[in-house]
Amino acid sequence: AVVSTQSGHYGRGIITTPMAPHIGVTTSTEKVLNFCANNYLGLSSHPGVMDAAREALDKYGNGLSSVRFICGTQTIHKELEAAISNFHGTEDTILYISCFDANAGIFETLLTPEDAVFSDQLNHASIIDGIRLSKCQKHRYKNRDMGELEELLSASSARVKMIVTDGVFSMDGTIAPLPEICELADKYQALVFIDECHATGFLGSTGRGTPELTGVGNRVNIINSTLGKALGGACGGYTTGPKQVIELLRQRSRPYLFSNTVPPAVVGGAIKVFELLNASSELPELVDRNTMHFRKRMTDAGFTLSGSTHPICPVMLYDAALASSMADALLQRGIYVIGFSFPVVPKGLARIRVQISAAHTIEDVDRCVDAFIEVGKEKNVI
Repeated sequence: AVVSTQSGHYGRGIITTPMAPHIGVTTSTEKVLNFCANNYLGLSSHPGVMDAAREALDKYGNGLSSVRFICGTQTIHKELEAAISNFHGTEDTILYISCFDANAGIFETLLTPEDAVFSDQLNHASIIDGIRLSKCQKHRYKNRDMGELEELLSASSARVKMIVTDGVFSMDGTIAPLPEICELADKYQALVFIDECHATGFLGSTGRGTPELTGVGNRVNIINSTLGKALGGACGGYTTGPKQVIELLRQRSRPYLFSNTVPPAVVGGAIKVFELLNASSELPELVDRNTMHFRKRMTDAGFTLSGSTHPICPVMLYDAALASSMADALLQRGIYVIGFSFPVVPKGLARIRVQISAAHTIEDVDRCVDAFIEVGKEKNVI
């Protein structure tokens, strides 16, 4: 039974268990089904990942008390960077303590006032902040609007042009049109940068993300992503791409130079994650199966969902109070989800963002949908 659903921070309870499909929260005497985590592959508490993290902790210690370039690089950091490069098919990789730091450190380092960035208007806040730090020329195009992007590119005389986009837009579950973006990049001699935080490990047939899903292969020049979502759920981020770019970041990227190194346990766990992904595509396939099952049942029931195939499944409600009250009612039925409204999303576009995991069973997904149908009818949504 749910004890309380008071409003405000932690209103749906503080988690008392490891991250998993079924979690304990302080507001409930029983475990609830979690459908709002970035735990797409279900690896946050995977036994093999946890064992690898413990082994690294025992062998390499709790931390290094240093940034990378002083005395913060161990053999496992280089091993992980090599594993990431191999996974993405790139030349080199640089680790950061978070992908926010990776995004904060790249544009200022690579782009000068003679250069220009062309950024999708719905890019993540960390990309926006990173671009603000750069002295480059800044242009913004409407979300996934290739016509406006081409107009901006054709009018620019910048020395270096860089198209910047999320691979997946995390509030909408929509996917960047990478084939069209790469065509424009070729036409106007631009670089392509993508943030793959909501794609790496589970989009595409082998989890290589939106380049694999959309068939653009190695036409993307620079990829930033995270270890804190599908890839074990702890912390850490990275930039992967041409060796010359990575070496420049090692020399000049301020978040890399002035932040502590990624802890050994996190590195050990992440190495195991890439071993699992290289060995089998079972987990990406499970995410896709569960996602399509949820989306079909919800659409058939009369709900409007944003996106089409991504495990971020925003249930569009358009009213902030309704999104909040529905989330409360769902928690009363043992379903842990969060309502999003302005300023997180635009006014009039409130929603409940459901996120699907490979660790969910079909029975878990059905229980979630059944609860949505029950509450949706009570609230006259369907």
